[in-house]
Amino acid sequence: MAWYRANCRQLPWRGDIPVYRVWVSEVMLQQTQVKTVIPYYHKFMATWPDLKDLAAADLETVLKAWEGLGYYARARNLHKAAGIVVRDMGGIIPDDYKGFKNLPGVGDYIASAVLSIAGSKPHAVVDGNVKRVLARLLCVDTPVNHSAAHNAYKAIAASLLYEKDPGTYNQAIMELGALVCTPRRPDCDACPLVRECCACEQQATALFPRRTEKKKVPTVHIAAGIVRKNGKVLITRRKLDGLLGGLWEFPGGKVEPKESPEQACIREIREETGVETGNLQFLTRVFHAYTHFKIEMDVFFCDYLSGRVTLNGPIDHKWVRVDELHRFPFPRANLKFMELICV
Repeated sequence: MAWYRANCRQLPWRGDIPVYRVWVSEVMLQQTQVKTVIPYYHKFMATWPDLKDLAAADLETVLKAWEGLGYYARARNLHKAAGIVVRDMGGIIPDDYKGFKNLPGVGDYIASAVLSIAGSKPHAVVDGNVKRVLARLLCVDTPVNHSAAHNAYKAIAASLLYEKDPGTYNQAIMELGALVCTPRRPDCDACPLVRECCACEQQATALFPRRTEKKKVPTVHIAAGIVRKNGKVLITRRKLDGLLGGLWEFPGGKVEPKESPEQACIREIREETGVETGNLQFLTRVFHAYTHFKIEMDVFFCDYLSGRVTLNGPIDHKWVRVDELHRFPFPRANLKFMELICV
């Protein structure tokens, strides 16, 4: 903690700030680097400075503000939870672990981090940085990506928690992992725990934390079409739940075996929207990685031929001008070719 006070980064969500702001920051920081989060956090706080503002916001507007940050379920759950707190709890965020954890999107990490940092509640946090520090400090053999890892590291973290100031302690161990006990080339000379570190003593920091071998991530071939009609293009909105829920996109889908990308594009657009297209022109190929799979997406310009939009899968559609596309929240894979679109 002394090391933390002398060396911690000055971040906009640190210090004496309302629990709502700590909550937003921790949601954004899940699976996302600090440098990426900072501008999003500033914009989010400027737009919705308190919980009531967020609860009153339209979900699509929230998703647009989140655009590019990824893992959109975080935004949907945060927005939903804000509504529950305002509507059912008098606008007061629960200050007990069980009550807070019952809110959408609040798991053990979020509950422990927010309640300890903003409420001085004695809950130990466990994230990737904490696991790495503890694994090296104590030469823990439990692989960090094993199903039993969270409970094992949670027990260790809880046993070491400084309960008189849990918020500072939790931030200190996470910061140590972020700045010093890094995945590659940890700066052991700068570490305040170097004399107690098992892995350092054994010159085995590269061996910890242990990991089980990951399965190869599959690649899915997708075709998407920019359907043009009277100076406008067709966009559809995904269902609110699931991957990329609530975002807008250009219609398309998976290329089936023995099917060309052009054939897949025409078929998928027909199946999703009921619209017939033709005169395809290749625009670009986009590569994008999600957590459990990768995609390579062939993108085509398509001319509208016939049919009235009848949705099968998407929950909404719009014909919009190209200069209106920026108003809608899109997946990052679509954003990668957005600047190439012209009608």
